[in-house]
Amino acid sequence: MARPRLKRVAARAGREDKEAPPPRVRPALKAVEPPSEEYLAEPVPLANYDRAIRAAVARASRGIAWPSLVSAWADWYWHLAAAPGKQMELASKAQRKASRFALYALECAQGDVAPCIEPLPQDRRFVDGRWQEAPFSLIYQSFLLAQQWLWNATNHVTGVSRHHERMVTFTARQALDVLSPTNFVWTNPEVLARTVETGGANLVQGSIDWWRDALAGFAGRPRMDGVTFRPGQEVAVTPGRVVLRNDLIELIQYAPATPTVYAQPIVIVPSPILKYYILDLSPHNSLVSYLVGQGHTVFMLSWRNPDVRDRELGVDHYLRLGIRAAIDAAGAISGAPKLHAVGYCLGGTFLAMLAASMAGHGDDRLASLTLLAAEVDFTEAGELSIFIDDSQLAYLEDLTWEQGYLDGRQMAGAFTLLNSNDLIWSRIVRQYLMAEPRTLTDLTAWNADTTRLPHRMHTEYLRNLYLNNDLASGRLRFDGRALALADIRVPVFLVGTERDHVAPWKSVYMLHLYADADITFCLTSGGHNVGIVNPPQAETPPRHYRIATKHADDRYADPDQWFARNKAHEGSWWPAWQSWLAERSGERGKPPTMGSRDLAPIGAAPGTYVLMR
Repeated sequence: MARPRLKRVAARAGREDKEAPPPRVRPALKAVEPPSEEYLAEPVPLANYDRAIRAAVARASRGIAWPSLVSAWADWYWHLAAAPGKQMELASKAQRKASRFALYALECAQGDVAPCIEPLPQDRRFVDGRWQEAPFSLIYQSFLLAQQWLWNATNHVTGVSRHHERMVTFTARQALDVLSPTNFVWTNPEVLARTVETGGANLVQGSIDWWRDALAGFAGRPRMDGVTFRPGQEVAVTPGRVVLRNDLIELIQYAPATPTVYAQPIVIVPSPILKYYILDLSPHNSLVSYLVGQGHTVFMLSWRNPDVRDRELGVDHYLRLGIRAAIDAAGAISGAPKLHAVGYCLGGTFLAMLAASMAGHGDDRLASLTLLAAEVDFTEAGELSIFIDDSQLAYLEDLTWEQGYLDGRQMAGAFTLLNSNDLIWSRIVRQYLMAEPRTLTDLTAWNADTTRLPHRMHTEYLRNLYLNNDLASGRLRFDGRALALADIRVPVFLVGTERDHVAPWKSVYMLHLYADADITFCLTSGGHNVGIVNPPQAETPPRHYRIATKHADDRYADPDQWFARNKAHEGSWWPAWQSWLAERSGERGKPPTMGSRDLAPIGAAPGTYVLMR
């Protein structure tokens, strides 16, 4: 079988169409060269057969590398088998837990008694008061004791590699969560009460909904009930104009909302993994709207959704054709010699890379750097790193090699597993057992609006950042030189979130070890998305944040020390950040024009790239 030779996308940041293409239509790229007769006559490398097989296996296993998983369990099994002391310890723990449970059951028969084990703080499955009534109290207490024993069994087995230990612990927990008493009608008192109340109608309706959703999923049309949140209509409605379009990004300049604005503009770099409008949701949830309302001039990158023709787009394209092009354009339009750059998630990691490159080349246009839930050191990258090793990457690379990209649904599956109790099992219970009306919020609608990642970029960032940690170690190169985070000297505002499964806050905090700059670290409540989308006026459960500044010449404090030293403040962290920006944004004056002579507006926000499927 022949392999078509694809031309790489030209990385010219100044290229721009003069007229906007029709919505949802991919802008024209260079045509693919047809393979020559000599090329077609070349034999197909045998290694490609292996790649095709691995790609097929990866599709069937939803991207999971079974050899890696089997190796992890074998590593755990053989080391546990050779550790009779650990086995006796586990047997002793099992005996003590059985005795505790028997005592608890006996005391329950005589009246109310305190639980013998409490759920973990983040486990909200058993908060309903009906779980404290027999026999359900006995059911859930035995489950928690089994869960605790299983953790002891899969952890601290001498000789097991740290990566394999985490894989075994993670997969064992996933298997146990399937058997949680919350997931079955007869062992869940909330479902039973609902069934009695409705005469079983909830189970009938839930069965219908399950079949409808399953069929819609197989048909490629996921069900979206409730209010629809469409970019440009219900979300991403902050007024603005597209002032730059190239093969990778549209740059949106937002219209001023105040008579005067700060002199230095803000350029926001969202993650290529997600649509940009997580930072411009409904008006009351929009970070962009909040900043514009405070007198800031805001520019936003909107990444184009790549397809098979973009398989050779790499990290260097995202830095040069994406972020640098946006900084160049924002500087030219605003006329300001300096600007503030903001990066979210992987967009923040890429921004830190470009900031290090700019500093290394003596480019001092950045007035400050704000990184939102973004990592630069991937040593402790959280549970997402469970899926990252050489075996796993071989399968993922071959999957994207065959497809040309990683599909958003394939990527979303891994993120969902990281918080399966909240994102899978509790949703199944609510929708299919309780038959509760499905509500769709702007954030959940955004989460379903997935994107793709091109083969080369996806491979490079997983292997170079997650697996090899090349950025933190100084091995990553761009524009002819190694990137050194120590070259970053501008003030940094760094945000981590307490319940982040994607970028754990202690991993985000590690920038303190690398950047030779004043770093204001803010730790906010919530997770990777909810912790960032944190408007001051939101009617949500109580929120809080901790904040402190470490100057470049201050001594280092580790994350636990930092947490103990800084008390929590109630409310949103947005006002604290806005005040930090305002102090560094110069005097207020007349707003800049929308676009410029060389960068005339070519369409209204939210542009066309965000609409691409």
